[in-house]
Amino acid sequence: MTEKKFEALQVNEISDKVFESKIISRSIADLPEGEVTIRVAYSSVNFKDALSAAGNKGVTRAYPHTPGIDASGVVVSSQVDEFREGDDVVITGYDLGMNTAGGYGQYIRVPANWVVKRPNGLSLRDTMILGTAGVTSAICVEKLLNAGLKQDAGEILVTGATGGVGIISVILLSNFGFNVVASTGKASEINFLEELGASSVIDRNELTESSSKPLLKEQWAGAVDVVGGDTLVNIVKSLKYGSSVAACGLVQSPSFEATVLPFILRGVNLLGVDSVEMPLNAKCKIWEKLAGEWKIENLNTFCTEITLSELKDNLDLVLAGKSRGRLLLNLES
Repeated sequence: MTEKKFEALQVNEISDKVFESKIISRSIADLPEGEVTIRVAYSSVNFKDALSAAGNKGVTRAYPHTPGIDASGVVVSSQVDEFREGDDVVITGYDLGMNTAGGYGQYIRVPANWVVKRPNGLSLRDTMILGTAGVTSAICVEKLLNAGLKQDAGEILVTGATGGVGIISVILLSNFGFNVVASTGKASEINFLEELGASSVIDRNELTESSSKPLLKEQWAGAVDVVGGDTLVNIVKSLKYGSSVAACGLVQSPSFEATVLPFILRGVNLLGVDSVEMPLNAKCKIWEKLAGEWKIENLNTFCTEITLSELKDNLDLVLAGKSRGRLLLNLES
C-alpha cells in the first residue's frame, strides 16, 4: 500500500540567515510522534508564524520546518480514548508550528494533551478565524474584567488594533459596552476600526515617544497591548489609579524600561497574558466562552481566506506589518 502523501509549506535554511519557503509533498509517516493524527482543514496566519517562516531561531530552532501554530481539522487516527476517528478538533499553541510540524501542512500528528474538541457553536472554519488571536484576546479581556474593569471607568486602549488580537479585542470590549480607543499606524483603517466598534482611533505615534517622566497624565481605564517596548511603558505610566493593562505581545520590542512608581503610587496592574502553554482545561473554558456568551457574529468582516499557494506572500506582509485582520488558510481548497 502506498503511503499517503500531502502538501505542506516547508521552510529551509539555505545558508546563514538565508531561508526559503516552498510547497512540498510529504508522507504521513514522516510526521513526528504523537497520539492523534489530524487531517487539517484550516489554519491561520500569525506574527509568530511569520517569524518562524523568516528563520527566527527564537521561535524555531531547527530547519527544515513547517510553521503554523493553529490548526483545525478531523481526527484520522487516535491512540487515546478521548478522541476518535471523525472527531472535529482544534489545536492552538503549545509547540505546534514552533518546533513541531504545524498547521501549514494538510496533516499533523500531535500529543493528545494539545487537542481540544471543536466547541459547539463554532465551525472548524470559525475556530481558525479566531485561532490564537481570538484565544489571546479573550484571555486579555477576561483578565481585565477579573481585575475590576467596569464599563463606566473611562477609555480602554487597544494597541495594534488592525492585527488579529487587536481587532478581536476591539470587538469583544465594544460588545461589552466599553468605550474603546483603537491605536494604529494605518490611517486608512480608521473607518474599518470604527465599524468594528471603536469609539475613536488614535495614531500609534502618540504612544511611542520615550519620556523620562516616571508618571504621565492619568488617561486609560484599561488597555490591551500587543506592542511592548516604549508603548507599553507609556501605557503603564498613564493608567488611571488602580487600572490594568493586559500585555500579550512584543511587536515593537520585548524591552520594558520603567520605574516602579506607577505601581506603588497609582496601584496599577501589569497583567501578563500567555495563550501558548496555558493548561488545556483553561483553554477549553476560553473556547466555550468564544462559542457561547462571548460569541462574535459576522467573523468574515475581518477575515481574508487564502490558499497554500498564497501563503508565502501573506507571511511576508504580516512580518512587514502590512496585513489587516485575520488571514484564514484553507487547506481543503
